[in-house]
Formats: sequence, C-alpha cells, structure tokens
Amino acid sequence: MTDSRHSAPEVAAVTTAEAAPVPGPAAGGNPVAPPGARTADDVVTPGVVARLTRAVIGSGSTVSRTPLTGRKLADLPQSTPQDVATAFARAREAQSHWARVPVGERAAVLLRFHDLLLDRQSEVLDLIQVETGKARLHAHEEVQAVAVAARHYGRKGPAYLRPKAHTGVVPLLTKVAELRHPRGVVGQIAPWNYPFELSVGDALPAFAAGNAVVMKPDTQTALTALWARELLIEAGLPEEVWQVVLGEGPVVGPAVVEHADYVSFTGSTRTGREVAQGAAARLIGSSLELGGKNAMLVLHDADVEKAAVGAVRGCFSSAGQLCISIERLYVHASVADAFLERFTARTKALRLGTGLAYGADMGSLVSQRQLDAVTRHVEDAVSRGATVLAGGRPRPDVGPLFYEPTVLEGVEPSMAVCAEETFGPVVSVHRFQDEDEAVALANATPYGLNASVWTVDGRRGRALAARLRTGTVNVNEAYAAAYGSAQSPMGGMGDSGLGRRHGSEGILKYTEAQTVAHQRVMPLAPAFGLDDEKYAEFMTRSLRVMKALRLR
Repeated sequence: MTDSRHSAPEVAAVTTAEAAPVPGPAAGGNPVAPPGARTADDVVTPGVVARLTRAVIGSGSTVSRTPLTGRKLADLPQSTPQDVATAFARAREAQSHWARVPVGERAAVLLRFHDLLLDRQSEVLDLIQVETGKARLHAHEEVQAVAVAARHYGRKGPAYLRPKAHTGVVPLLTKVAELRHPRGVVGQIAPWNYPFELSVGDALPAFAAGNAVVMKPDTQTALTALWARELLIEAGLPEEVWQVVLGEGPVVGPAVVEHADYVSFTGSTRTGREVAQGAAARLIGSSLELGGKNAMLVLHDADVEKAAVGAVRGCFSSAGQLCISIERLYVHASVADAFLERFTARTKALRLGTGLAYGADMGSLVSQRQLDAVTRHVEDAVSRGATVLAGGRPRPDVGPLFYEPTVLEGVEPSMAVCAEETFGPVVSVHRFQDEDEAVALANATPYGLNASVWTVDGRRGRALAARLRTGTVNVNEAYAAAYGSAQSPMGGMGDSGLGRRHGSEGILKYTEAQTVAHQRVMPLAPAFGLDDEKYAEFMTRSLRVMKALRLR
C-alpha cells in the first residue's frame, strides 16, 4: 500500500559539508524572501519531540527531515502491525465509554479546542512549516479550515445526530425513529500535504459522533498531527480515544484497514483503490478523497486582473501540493493575452522562502519524489514542444527541494503533464473559443475533484459550474470558497474518490443508521376478525387514501 501522499516522503539529507557551497540566486528567477531568525532547531527540540511522541505505540524507530534544508528533524517511533492491533484494542475499550458521553458534551470539546487553537496557533504554524516546507500563510489556511470544522461540528453536531421522527407505514399506528450510532473505531490514514487539516480536521466529526480514532499520519508530518492530538486532549478528549501509529504505508496502512470499523483515507487514487478493496473485503465503509487534475475557466467577460490574482493563489498555494489546486487553465481567446500578461508577471514576482514567519509567497516541495515528478513533467513537456512562460527550474539556492512556480503553454495530450496529477507548482494554459468547448475540455479527465469559473456574470457562472463534473466548483475563487463552507459537502467524482467531508455527510458517514419502528393498536397483518382477503382490501383502500392525502 504505497502512496506518495501518505507514505513517508523521501527528503534529501543535507550535511554541513554538503551544504557548501550554496549556488547563488538564479538569474532572472523568482525573488527570495528574507530567511528569518528562527530555524527548525528552535521549533523541534528534543523535549518537544519526546512530549509529542510519548503516546505513539511503536516498537521501532525512524527519522523525519525538514524539506526546508533536508536536515534531520526528529527521531520518531515506528509501529509494527502488532502495535496497530494494540492501538485498536485500546481505542475500542475507550470508545465504549466515550460513546456514552452525551453528544452535547462531546461537541463542547470541539468548541474548547477551537478557542485553544486560535490562542496557540503560532505553535502549530511552526510545526507545519518545518514539516512540509510551505509558506506560513499557506500553513494558516490549515488553521482556518480546522477552526471552521471545529466550530461547525461543535455547534451543529448534536442536531445532525439527534433522533429523527419519520412517518410510519400506517400513520398514527406506526411510530418510527431514526437513530445514529457511532461506527466504533475509525481507521484514518492522513497525508503529508495538509497535515493539520487532513488529520484532526477529518477526525473532529468522528469524535463528535462518539467514535474513537486510530490514525496513521505520514511520518514526515507526524509532529503536527501529534500536536493536534495533545491540544484536543487538553480541550477534554479522553487520551485513549485517539491513538496514533507511525510507519511505512505498505506495512502500517493495511493493518489499519484490517482492524477498523470504518476507514477515512486521503491520498492518491492508486492507493485509494487498494484501501477501498481492503475495506470492501471486510464489508466496512470507507471515504476516500483522492487525486485531481483541476481546471480553472476564465470566460470572455472575466475581470482578468482578479482572475490572474486568483489563479496565482489557486495554482501555487502550498507549492501546488494541494488536491484541489489548479493544474489546468482554460482561458477564452479574446482575453488570453491580457490574462497571461498579468498572470505570468505575478507568478514571476512570487517570493520563495524558508522563513518561519510571514513574508514568503511560496515554500518548498516536500520530498525528492515530488521534486522529481515536477521536473519530469516540465522537462517532458518542453522536449515535446511546450513553452515555459514562467519558472521551469529548481532553485537549490533557496533550498534542496525548491522549484519555481511554472506556467506552460502549448501542452498537448501526449505530454505527461496534461493527464497526470503533477502535485506541484506547475500549470498548463490552454485557449478556447466558446464555453461548450471549455466545459468539454475541463471534463475530459477521469478526475473530478474541484473546478473554478471566472466571470462577472454570477448567474452564468453558476449555470456553467453545474455542467462541470466535479465535487466542488468555485465561481470567482479558486478553491477556498467551496472548501471553507463547512455546511456543504466536499469530495470527488470519478477517480477523485468516494464519500464527502463537511456538512451532514461529513459526520453521518461516521455513524450507523438504525430505524426503530413501534407498531401500536393493530399489527400489520390480519386482525380484528379480518381474513386474508378482507385485510388485503383494507390495506388497498388505505394505500389509496394515503396517496390522496399526499402522505410520503
């Protein structure tokens, strides 16, 4: 069970000797933001590592490194399949007690967590940056998303889970209630790219629903997930309800699926299929948020300045290592030149940086594997005739895994960058003549995760959005409007996955529905002296009356 987005990424190791000499700034390349005074060593101290990892069930050891420099970040425990079994046993025992806690009290834990998070956000922002290499503003997107989820399920969770009355088969005589019970222990496999939001953000509704969670975060970003666990426990979650295991995906991933009552997975489509097969073999449910090759459509009447700003944000947030980021730009021919002039200028002006502070516009890729994938896609496209409008090269002068934000034009279907998910700071630009052509091009992919439409006519934009085969569509925004609207479901179509996070679906998936029907006065069978034929006549008349009364 291997996956570049949930197995531990390979990060280049850089020793002091290897680090010198460092190449100078690339001529004509993206500018570099000041590095800042603090380093990863100031954030990840031995004391912090010991405190955060003490709860990990692991009999082995492994190492994580920071993408910012490639240097060793922490020694971490490593779990075996037996350790995973132990974690599930502990979680299962704790879950039976947690499920009996009134839902209002469970939800209150999320609201306390919300306030603690906003008060102490600087701690987790540092961890996200040193573990992923992303810019601080992009790390703050994770804080925003988790706070929104905590508030939403803290407020709405009890209503989503409340018993619901339904009309029975015979009104007045049949009283029906729909109950929601927790699944039990949720197995969660979380990726490295958004290690805070895609770990605790997905776990919060599971806890509110009365489940326990055994989580396997990516080893590269384990400290961020462990910090989230520590803060949630401070907010009132019982310690044993959230278990964490660490290790290689092919070893630990199948063990999580083997013991779980439900599986929540975020990662690649390839590994998602393996997870789905494992869950199906055990007849347990799963939710899978997988890959994307997301399109942005700039219509003829778009405000090209606003669209260019939105495209920069949509393409290069977290160095493009975001499932819902934009990798394909379709621009109406009448505005393409004006748009590209603004878009490429803004792309070339993005400041690359390693500082643990605000100021950089884009950070590092997370691993050598990601850098290799980005490099391969760009070099393949250029060798086959594509034109580089911006970027197109690594930046070792900034850090070992930095790559400039890149804009390509002239990309053809035969090129790898056209069909494969790049998962990096690379976008291809295509011109179109009419909206039907744009919709067809945007839908010409097996993926269906996110899309973006830019126009001054909101009604037309929404109508066109409804024609796109994606789980979320943003009009005059790249991805944040739909993703941040926590009352609405978020997920993929096609090869982009199954199930949804957010909204009612995001919490009800962690429950089993139970119908309790109480029959009163008479049974649903011949009674009161009616023989079979008379009973059938009575029920026939009753059915006609219920239809006439518009009962549902």
